[in-house]
Amino acid sequence: MREYETVIGLEVHVELATKTKIFCGCSTAFGGAPNTHTCPVCTGMPGSLPVLNKQVVEYAMAVGLATNCAITQNCKFDRKNYFYPDNPQNYQISQLYYPICRNGHVDIEVDGVKKSIGIHEIHMEEDAGKLIHDEWEDCSLVDFNRSGVPLIEIVSEPDMRSAEEVIAYLEKLRMTIQYLGASDCKMQEGSMRADVNISVREVGAAEFGTRTEMKNLNSFKSIARAIEGERNRQIELIEDGKKVVQETRRWDDAKESSYAMRSKEDAQDYRYFPEPDLVPIVISDEWIARVKSQQPEFREEKKARYQEEFGLPEYDADIITGTKHLADIFEEATKICGKPKKVSNWIMGETMRLLKEKEMDPEDITFAPENLAKIVNLADAGTINNTAAKEVFEAVFNDNVDPDVYVEEHKMKQVNDEGALREAIEKVIAENPQSVDDYHNGKEKAIGFLVGQTMKAMKGKANPAMVNQILKELL
Repeated sequence: MREYETVIGLEVHVELATKTKIFCGCSTAFGGAPNTHTCPVCTGMPGSLPVLNKQVVEYAMAVGLATNCAITQNCKFDRKNYFYPDNPQNYQISQLYYPICRNGHVDIEVDGVKKSIGIHEIHMEEDAGKLIHDEWEDCSLVDFNRSGVPLIEIVSEPDMRSAEEVIAYLEKLRMTIQYLGASDCKMQEGSMRADVNISVREVGAAEFGTRTEMKNLNSFKSIARAIEGERNRQIELIEDGKKVVQETRRWDDAKESSYAMRSKEDAQDYRYFPEPDLVPIVISDEWIARVKSQQPEFREEKKARYQEEFGLPEYDADIITGTKHLADIFEEATKICGKPKKVSNWIMGETMRLLKEKEMDPEDITFAPENLAKIVNLADAGTINNTAAKEVFEAVFNDNVDPDVYVEEHKMKQVNDEGALREAIEKVIAENPQSVDDYHNGKEKAIGFLVGQTMKAMKGKANPAMVNQILKELL
């Protein structure tokens, strides 16, 4: 069988984190009752006129600068005409001829190999509404809350050759945009969506094969599976002497297969023309400089600083800076308690354990950094022991409770009273002569049993270090 190479390019749509829509003052909040975040502009009523949201332009510029793009200082909007039930105007305001950002790149690393993925352009546009298909009532309903939500579309060059490279590119994009605060990039809520353009060709061939576009991809796992599935489908067609048709396909993750939606449109199919209701955007050197000066500390810089300033191991710094939300929690908690390594230990240990157990992403963490700092201080001061601290942390993780109040209400304070501990230990020794004999006969493990019995007698509230010390003294 001949060897094939996969050629992949991405169109990534990102919902921007503005409070209002791109051309009107309606809310962009996710999850409102259907058609409550709407007005004549975003529902396409005749005679309504768009007014550009300045923050959309600044977020687009910020993403462009962070991905090494050139900013188009004289850019404009265009009308993209198409007729779908969820598109209230029967056109979308987008950018074709003069997109706001061009010719950038993102650097990735896969299996120790570094590679630069080209960005053809980034353009601004408005989102469409959302269709809800009700099979029970046998009808389709439309919600225009999403209509007019600001998007940027990041169009890559066809530089990726594997699902691993695609995921590395998407992760780098998501992290960069989250650090900028331009979007939360939650794929499960649709604020980051990727369409995959994929073709195959024989290894060594100069020409690209016929590409297809894969839609309905809302997680990194489904993207990886869709790439592998479409690659195999196209190779099978070629091997059978058939032609790959240029088309848009929809990936069904449950069935792990795709099906054709429509023939792939080209630009001329959309009959683009300049948007007559919006003036061109003129971006001055000063405006670009101001946006650039507001760029945050990105992951690589932050990672290096954590190692140097806080003495964190490279592995810890790598995990913590992997998402902005986790890095923000670490920094805020460290600022409050002044114990960076101990904050890091709680993030690397219990936080990561609970995230894995509950199948959550770091972005889903809801506890306040000050409550993590309180747990660090309570454990450090010996107010609660390590077992109790883990119980308190789980309550904080689940419900963001106040650790001080929780400890008081559940009577979890550690017993540090030497007299009370000595009394309890003497009783344990008297009740377990066999373990005492074992210890005296060189069985060091016997002391562990006696410590356990003491902790049980003290209902888990004894100071373990003091228990060990007094036990050894009495034995």
